[in-house]
Amino acid sequence: MIRTILVNFIRFVLLVFIQVFLLKNITLYNLATPYLYILFIMLLPFDTPNLLLFVLAFVMGLTIDAFYDTPGLHAAACVVLALVRILFISITVQKEGFDNEPEPTLSIMGFRWFFTYALTLTLFHHFFLFNLEVFRISDIQYTLSRFVLSSLFTVFLMLVIGLLFFRKKERK
Repeated sequence: MIRTILVNFIRFVLLVFIQVFLLKNITLYNLATPYLYILFIMLLPFDTPNLLLFVLAFVMGLTIDAFYDTPGLHAAACVVLALVRILFISITVQKEGFDNEPEPTLSIMGFRWFFTYALTLTLFHHFFLFNLEVFRISDIQYTLSRFVLSSLFTVFLMLVIGLLFFRKKERK
């Protein structure tokens, strides 16, 4: 239990650091910006209570908002991400499987499940974030371009990180 808390705290700090000091300055043609910090919410253990999940998502979003100078955009998008995560996991993972599969990582859940999971959650997060950011229909083409390209860039980075830290485990 203490190990899980420590690992997730280090993951939180590391992802905020990477997002703020490295990825904030990386953008491809002003269209694709990676938001890797959402990986923290996505990799929380399956048995994380929903209330704690929403609080952690809100705190992560507020932390990013503080560095990006966006008043609550990332916090709102992270709370939506937490809701979609709960729904996705309740649909795709059996309750008795939590003992064998404690975290939704690439090495534990497999490539196909993790790719679907990462893509779905990233699409919801980015769609909500970019539409909140622009909040007008006149820029819909630019917003949709940013949404799709940023989602693909973010999922690509998540898969690269997942493969870098891949540990071969057999699923039961």
